[in-house]
Amino acid sequence: MEDILNEVRRLIESGEVTQARVAKEAGVSATALSQVLAGKYAADPAGIVERLSAWLAARSERAAALLPEMPGFVATPTAQRVLAALTYAQMAADVAVVYGAAGVGKTTAIAEYARTRPSVWVAVMTPGHAGVTAALEEVAFAVGLKDLPQSPARIHREIVSRVRGTGGVIVVDEAQHLVVAALDALRSIHDAAGVGLALVGNDLLYGRMTGGTRAAYLDRLFSRIGKRVSLRRATDADIEAVAKAAGGEAWGVVRDVGRQAGALRAVVKVLRLARMMAQAAGESLTAAHVQAARRDLEGV
Repeated sequence: MEDILNEVRRLIESGEVTQARVAKEAGVSATALSQVLAGKYAADPAGIVERLSAWLAARSERAAALLPEMPGFVATPTAQRVLAALTYAQMAADVAVVYGAAGVGKTTAIAEYARTRPSVWVAVMTPGHAGVTAALEEVAFAVGLKDLPQSPARIHREIVSRVRGTGGVIVVDEAQHLVVAALDALRSIHDAAGVGLALVGNDLLYGRMTGGTRAAYLDRLFSRIGKRVSLRRATDADIEAVAKAAGGEAWGVVRDVGRQAGALRAVVKVLRLARMMAQAAGESLTAAHVQAARRDLEGV
């Protein structure tokens, strides 16, 4: 028991982990952990020590697995198109819409753009943000507002006041989850604040902005679109760039994975497992490892 506690103390004292992180990952109370480590826990600490032992074992397993480092952002041709659309939206204070297939690198390109540019605010939507108020709240949090008012109109006003004159761009990812009224509310922020707006999502997004009966609010929305980028699928050049960045080559099996659902995201997952398999066998990565990894992930 004392060996386990000593190891936990060593990790905390060395700065490898914080006591709060240990408590969270081990599933124990922070207060109880503190008392156990200090030798002041009044009850039997066996249950807590057991959890700490399991945490240490899991930590060792992760370290032994040596998960290969995979690429974050890869400057694929498709990623460059997304970056160009975001750059246009910000510099021209216009509306850009990027839509299409999943897994082609839209989200990673957004993250890279936000990392390398000033005054870029990214709001990621979910089905729970479909309505006007929830969507505005998410954008408000993205631009750094706290203690939001209850009224959608007042939230709108606060956002406009925050971003006006910044030369920035509001990027809304997964925007296909928003109803037309929420999209129109974002359009209104763009109009009032004079900042760029980039709406990013799947094909439903563009269909929602252009379909239906073309009522007045749809015309208002559609007429604001300055740049459209349609991403139908990952290109062979995209697949090759990601494969090489992930430590592989654009073998036939890799290209096949990249042309399926999940596209580049699936390529990274398959190559990660393939590299683990090759590493465990003490071999160089080959197409055979990739094929085995693909079968394993697909449950074949």
